[in-house]
Amino acid sequence: MIDRAAAFHALHRPGQPLLLPNAWDHASAAALAAQGYPAIGTTSLGVAAAAGKPDGTGATRAENLDLARRLRDLPVLLTVDVEGGFSDDPAAVADYVTELAGLGVVGVNLEDGRPDGTLAPPELVVAKIAAVRDAVPGLFVNARTDAWWLGLPEPLAEALFRARAYREAGADGLFVPGAPDDTVALLAAEAGRPLNVLHRPGGPGLAELGRLGVARVSTGSLLFRAALGAALEVADTVRAGAAGADRAGAGPDLPSYGWVQELTGRFGNGRSG
Repeated sequence: MIDRAAAFHALHRPGQPLLLPNAWDHASAAALAAQGYPAIGTTSLGVAAAAGKPDGTGATRAENLDLARRLRDLPVLLTVDVEGGFSDDPAAVADYVTELAGLGVVGVNLEDGRPDGTLAPPELVVAKIAAVRDAVPGLFVNARTDAWWLGLPEPLAEALFRARAYREAGADGLFVPGAPDDTVALLAAEAGRPLNVLHRPGGPGLAELGRLGVARVSTGSLLFRAALGAALEVADTVRAGAAGADRAGAGPDLPSYGWVQELTGRFGNGRSG
């Protein structure tokens, strides 16, 4: 695992950001692997929604483990979004991440946002980070702060304070979803660790984010939501009988039945437990 973890660390180069697409099941992860992405993450919304559960409520502990088992043979480096670690006991969080590492996972996102819309006390998050670092040396701990997403009065000051605390606890990266574009360069300079931001349609592209010092750009739930949107668009076009409905879902970029079957045969392992 150490060599794979080291390879994942090496992909984080400030100024040359890693594009980390986020998958939610075996098919989406295998397709991204076939497309040549060296590393993928999971999307907590996609994993939760696919299981019929709400996101951000600590309800997908088992689903994340099961997905990691399904993806363990893919030729990619996998990092898993574990929300807040599914426990407020740092030792339990470390035990859970150790299970994931045993399945070949090389990184985790560990966030400070809580289901009630507040931020976890920084000392609790620090304890979780330190416990994971001690239990699984080498694993990439991406510490996420939801200072902007939760609408704090002074999100920049809170994010910078937490960035320092999380770094000192042993975090390998800082993730600040929702940070305004005009704060990214400052965050990258002050974080002291590779900065991860969320891709925003219509926002800065990879090259511009690289110039701002970003080391990693995640797609988050975007791919999952785009897939749902495309499915609804095709279904609605067929139902409406609109012009071109006979060609709905038959574009040149649409994966064929045979391609999906071949993909599953190439990367599938049939293991779920």
